[in-house]
Amino acid sequence: MTPSGFIATKEHRRFVEFANAVRRQRTIGICYGQAGIGKTLSARHYASWQQAETLLEQWGPRQDSDPRIYAALAKTRSVFFTPGVLTRPNQIQEELARTITRASACIEEHLRSTNTKKGPAKDQNKYVELIIIDESERLTATSLEVLRDKYDRSEIAMIMIGMPGIEKQFSRYPQLYSRVGFAHEYRQLVDEELNYVLQRKWLKLGQNLDPEDFTDAQAIAAIARITRGNFRLIDRLFVQMERIMKINELTTITDDVVEAARSTLVIGIS
Repeated sequence: MTPSGFIATKEHRRFVEFANAVRRQRTIGICYGQAGIGKTLSARHYASWQQAETLLEQWGPRQDSDPRIYAALAKTRSVFFTPGVLTRPNQIQEELARTITRASACIEEHLRSTNTKKGPAKDQNKYVELIIIDESERLTATSLEVLRDKYDRSEIAMIMIGMPGIEKQFSRYPQLYSRVGFAHEYRQLVDEELNYVLQRKWLKLGQNLDPEDFTDAQAIAAIARITRGNFRLIDRLFVQMERIMKINELTTITDDVVEAARSTLVIGIS
């Protein structure tokens, strides 16, 4: 688990391998999976967006902490973008261009400060090698054409993230779909990986998880049944569990605590 609280699961490592392949081959990739299983978290972490987002959006006076963000962007060479529900194609074009230009400026500054920038100056925007687009179902046919044109002109790789079936949706646009090189299914947490995440959730509540302990095993089974390995539901469930334990001055996570937390949540179909 990173200092920011991000848990590097097996699915995240698979996403990293997928993103690296897309970026290396300068192609278009599609990542799909059920809602709440960690696709967006993995993508933002890959692009170091938790660090870079505020700096790139609120472009202004430099801070002492900025060089660390420059270094992170220089390592990933990626930007993360989420189109709004009503975002028009020209807005997508403008926002992406602005973000890429700013990220490239940060990368160039890092390369200059570390003396790794050699040779004649290159097109600044070439420093960004990957665009990750979340909520891709929101893209209209015209927006997809704008992105295809961007890809053709810039040779910047792209990853489209969405729900299952997005790959079939894109197949209706042959000019875009013919450029897709990789498709990756992001799966929910299961078995050992679920236990790995729960161990860290237990620690956050000041507990130690022992799958061999009957009480812990019952709690694990209840969480697995309720969340079905959905990362977002696990987070929401533990927020309620922490609240219930604090109110009732409990020191042990039991299946009763899990069920009480579950009763406070509205859990839809993922």
